[in-house]
Amino acid sequence: PTMAHSKALLVLENFIGGKFVPCSSYIDSYNPSTGDVYCRVPDSGKEEVEAAVKAAKDAFPIWSSKSPLERSQILNKLADLIEHDLEAFAQAESKDQGKTITFARTVDIPRAVYNFRFFASSILHHVTECTEMPALGCVHYTSRTPVGVAGLISPWNLPLYLLTWKIAPAIACGNTVVAKPSEMTSVTAWMMCKILEKAGVPPGVVNVVFGTGAKAGEALVCHPDVPLISFTGSTLTAQRIREKSSPHCKRLSLELGGKNPAIIFDDADLSQCIPTTVRSSFANQGEICLCTSRIFVQRGIYSEFLKRFVAEAKKWKTGNPLDPTTSVGALISKEHLEKVVRNYVKKAQAEGARVLCGEGVDPLALPPGNQKGYFMLPTVIAEVKDESCCMQEEIFGPVTCVVAFDTEEEVIERANGVKYGLAATVWSSNVGRVHRVARRLQSGLVWTNCWLVRDLNLPFGGMKASGIGREGAKDSYEFFTEVKTITIKH
Repeated sequence: PTMAHSKALLVLENFIGGKFVPCSSYIDSYNPSTGDVYCRVPDSGKEEVEAAVKAAKDAFPIWSSKSPLERSQILNKLADLIEHDLEAFAQAESKDQGKTITFARTVDIPRAVYNFRFFASSILHHVTECTEMPALGCVHYTSRTPVGVAGLISPWNLPLYLLTWKIAPAIACGNTVVAKPSEMTSVTAWMMCKILEKAGVPPGVVNVVFGTGAKAGEALVCHPDVPLISFTGSTLTAQRIREKSSPHCKRLSLELGGKNPAIIFDDADLSQCIPTTVRSSFANQGEICLCTSRIFVQRGIYSEFLKRFVAEAKKWKTGNPLDPTTSVGALISKEHLEKVVRNYVKKAQAEGARVLCGEGVDPLALPPGNQKGYFMLPTVIAEVKDESCCMQEEIFGPVTCVVAFDTEEEVIERANGVKYGLAATVWSSNVGRVHRVARRLQSGLVWTNCWLVRDLNLPFGGMKASGIGREGAKDSYEFFTEVKTITIKH
């Protein structure tokens, strides 16, 4: 690009030891709704990660010796500052990620604010265990201390939301962090760095190194002075993280993909079920690990469900993310759009499945400024075989498959018949059935007659290829601290 061109671009810098540090090389980041480069992100590697880990290590003694109350006050201040700039953060998130401004305003940024408030509160309420052995004159108790430097690697779908879901518990517990956001969506993390000092976060407590997983992520995972890694992303990357970190015996929390089923029994309340299932299929362009991508409908209501579901999906407006009436924004990248559209929808058609609406069926009309953006209509596919890649692999886009089932026994087996086990939804007005089915689904989260209703106190995470470990008030506290058993004879 010419000088004039590069001047107009936003150029991010790493945040190390409380200062912004320029990088020697950069990566282009695109605005998914226009297809233009709008930002340059540092292409960090070993050197930058080394500097960040050193800063985090140096800051650890002072930060870890602060009381939970002192850390809590700083987290609350940080929440206030983000909330004060909520609109600026929402605009940036929408532009950088392609999500609708409405979703960024109502979900992403408020949740990032809440993540800090939630852990600021929960850190004040943990208690340790104590047991007595009067016959031996002994008392045992446990003590929990922060681990050290936490390596945090977050994805591109909910950029600030998932980054703060890691940073908040890590620093609340007294650890210092080196975070690496996705190189595709780094802007809101950089904006957050600008307010850390004002919130009272000491230099070196939160360091952010921008770059790719292959370079910056790998350097962080392989660093001997980073004892724990929290990662949200793909199962493939997680396998590499496990291999690379195993020589150092690191502690890992891995939140991975899903191929989440919705099971709709013939006694479901369709007036609630249909709008919620459309939302669980297409919210954030289907780019949420908890989105529904396999819908099993009992045969008696299958054709009615399909007709109403498709009609509802067609009401979702795809277009400029900054238009508040838009429900579906742009997908994250050109490559991802090709993968989702070409690969999966074409394969489903080749296998004889029916595409009922969306990709290749309905015309996509985009505003003039968005012609080169990475857009796709909500797409519903019916009559897909269970063994099809569309029913087995995570698509991570606005595509959902609807199939019929007959019995409860059969649908449990089919719902469990994938390598993933993150979330599931069950729709039925029969309470006994809801409990029976929920118990037998191999899934870390089961919602019945609702979707994405979360209590952050409770464990979040998946089974099978959907991850290792859980996050939540107690679970994150346990992950980000070391426990010690102390015995005193008196």
